[in-house]
Amino acid sequence: MLRIHFTDADLATTRMATAPDALWEVAASLHRFQTRAGRWAYAEWYRTTHARLRERQLDRVVREVLLPLFPRARYFPDFLTPSRPNCAGQGLDAGLDAIMSTPAGRVSHELALLEQTVGAPAWVRRLTGTQERRDLVAAIRAYHDVAVRPFADQIHAHLEAKRSSSCRHLLDGGVQGMLSGLGPTMSWEPPVLHVRYAADRDLHLGGRGIRLVPSYFCWDNPVSLADPQLPPVLFYPLLHEPAAAALTTPLTALLGRTRATVLRVAASGAGATTGEIARAAGISPSSVSKHAGVLRGAGLLISSRHGGNVLHTLTPAGASMLRADARASTAAPRPAATAAAAR
Repeated sequence: MLRIHFTDADLATTRMATAPDALWEVAASLHRFQTRAGRWAYAEWYRTTHARLRERQLDRVVREVLLPLFPRARYFPDFLTPSRPNCAGQGLDAGLDAIMSTPAGRVSHELALLEQTVGAPAWVRRLTGTQERRDLVAAIRAYHDVAVRPFADQIHAHLEAKRSSSCRHLLDGGVQGMLSGLGPTMSWEPPVLHVRYAADRDLHLGGRGIRLVPSYFCWDNPVSLADPQLPPVLFYPLLHEPAAAALTTPLTALLGRTRATVLRVAASGAGATTGEIARAAGISPSSVSKHAGVLRGAGLLISSRHGGNVLHTLTPAGASMLRADARASTAAPRPAATAAAAR
C-alpha cells in the first residue's frame, strides 16, 4: 500500500496531466510484454506491435536493451521517466532531452539500485557515458514510433474521457472529490490517498502537490517514482471498458457488443457524454444517441443535458445488470490480472 499524505497546500497544487506522458507509456507498454495479466485488454496492440517490431528489426533491441532497463518489478530507474517541470507532459522530445541531461552521478546511482534490487546486465553501467545514453535514447524513440505512436488516437480518447469525468468530480466536490473518483485502485480518506501498491510506503508531499497521470498502458497497480525527493507523480491505469466488452459475456450476448459498451462506458466516473462514449466505443455520436435511446427505453440509462453536452448515467437497474455481468464474467476463464509493477 502506498499512502500519499496531503496538506492544504498540496490540495491546491494537485493537477492532472493534460496529455499522455510519452516515456511513462513507453515504460508501461514494455511491462505488457513481461506478463499475461490484462492481455485481453491489449489484444490488438500485442498482435500488431509484435509484427511491427519484427519488420523494423527492433525485437532484439527490445529484448536485450529496453526490457532489462524497464523490468516489471519493484524498481526501474527514475531518470527514464523524467518528472521535471520542463519536460513533464511536454512530449517525447522533451523527455528524451531530460534523459540525456541527467547528471552522470544520478544515472550511476540509479543503475546501481537496479542491479541491487532486480539485477541488470553489466553493460548498463556504461550509460553514464554520453554516446551510450544517446544510443539508448535512439532505441527508445524507435520503440515509441512502433509501439506507442500508432495508438495515439486510442490513448488520447481514453485520457480525455478520464479528464472529463475528473472535471465533473472536481465541480461537484473540489479537489477532494476528484481524488475520490480516481478509480478502484485508490481510495481517498482525508488527508491520505491510499493507493494499491506492491510495496508498503508513505509519501509526504510537503506542499509540493502531485501530478496525476492517467495511463493507457498501465495495468492494475499505479506506479510512482522511487525517489521521494523528485517532483511527486502518480501514474495510474485507465479502465479498458470497451476492450472488456469485446469478451463474450452474458451482457454482450443480451444487448449486443455496442450497446454493452455504451452501458459500460456510461458506468465510469459520474457518467459519460455522447462524445466520450463515441470516442471510447469507436462509433459516431449519432449512433451513440440511437443506442442510448434504446437503453433508456429499457430503463437502464438516464440522459440529461448539461450545457452543450448530453450526459448519460446508469439507472439502478443498469448498475445492477453490470454488477451481475461482472460476477458472471469473473466466474468464467480469463487470463489472471495479477499486480503490476510498483516502484
